[in-house]
Amino acid sequence: MSYRYWEHKAHKAIVQIWPTIRNNWHLGLTALPGAIGMFGLSVGISNIGNTLPRAVYALLSGLNAATVGIIACAAVELSSIAITDKLTRILVFLTGAAGLLYKALWYFPVLIFAAGFAAVTHDYRWLHRLMQAIKNIFIQARASLLGVEHNTIERGSWSDPNSSITALQEHEMTSGGDPESRTIPQEYRLNFSWKSGTAIITTFFLTFIVVMVLRGVLHNPPILYKLFANLYLAGTIIFGGGPVVIPLLREYIVAEGWVSPRDFLVGLAIIQAFPGPNFNFAVFLGGLTAINNGQSVVLGAIIAFIGIFLPGMVLVHGTMGVWKVLRSKPLVKSGVRGINAGAVGLIYTAVYRIWQVGFIDADFQSGKSLGDDPWWVVVTATAYVGGRYFGLSAPLALLLGGLLGLVRYGVIMS
Repeated sequence: MSYRYWEHKAHKAIVQIWPTIRNNWHLGLTALPGAIGMFGLSVGISNIGNTLPRAVYALLSGLNAATVGIIACAAVELSSIAITDKLTRILVFLTGAAGLLYKALWYFPVLIFAAGFAAVTHDYRWLHRLMQAIKNIFIQARASLLGVEHNTIERGSWSDPNSSITALQEHEMTSGGDPESRTIPQEYRLNFSWKSGTAIITTFFLTFIVVMVLRGVLHNPPILYKLFANLYLAGTIIFGGGPVVIPLLREYIVAEGWVSPRDFLVGLAIIQAFPGPNFNFAVFLGGLTAINNGQSVVLGAIIAFIGIFLPGMVLVHGTMGVWKVLRSKPLVKSGVRGINAGAVGLIYTAVYRIWQVGFIDADFQSGKSLGDDPWWVVVTATAYVGGRYFGLSAPLALLLGGLLGLVRYGVIMS
């Protein structure tokens, strides 16, 4: 092919990519300060001894207790948005409860998609139609035994196929119309066609499959590749935002033996006070993983940053292309409604997971339940009540939690 052909293709690609860069450059600036801070923290943590001063443990426990209150407050506020009827209320409860009972790499995404499937099943009344069909079979069998003619079976017992979306229509009428009718300013629109969106999503999942297959078939893959694969998986399956990523990272990093439980909890306490998303926690864990295995800390942090952020960025932009086509589909609306409810339920799971390991001290550096000391219960309740009813911001709640932790230390030492 001629040089001009490739020049034309390159120019066309740049023209298509530029709106994406223009609308999303600020996301990198938002995440970068926190990522740099967590990178520095990973270097600092790797140089400290096996134990910390008890005052530091008290400070960190106070931060963890306040974090639980903040996340619990966020879960309640998100519930008020996600819960629109009895079905979504049940899905939030069941997903949160199921998340408490078991943990595995595949478990959270299965719960999320199960919630979406349950919403579709309910809105389209698939179970209702199945039960009605079974009932009709029994009615026909009984009628044949009694010698009743087939056409005398009550016609009202057959389900009307047009009633399959009645539940969804009722939900839309009671929820105030279509929430997708909002207007997006022209400068923030990314005019991806559905073909481009489909291509982006397909390419991403092909790379995802390749990464996961290599992770499984390679006899002894490099530690940094395993780190990237685990975080690539976490970034792909996370729904519900920052709070959900915490227990997931504990399973994918600490359970692998790459980072100690104590260092994980130290980073967990401090990440809440850093700017940017909780996903930056992966940078801290990536840096420590590299240091603990004799690898470059800079390379480990960069790999972790890319692994955790890239899937979401790619999938969001790919979805923008197909969403314009899918947004009006009742089936998609039902599924998204269930997925949102399931994601909120998993935030309650995250609250419980952090609660169970938030109290750390020199004698139990792997953490134990905040409920073992009433003081931390008070700190958690203070952060929750302050944020929920008095408008206390998250940074101030964390500052208050840290101070209360130091107060506890001062009282005990005196």
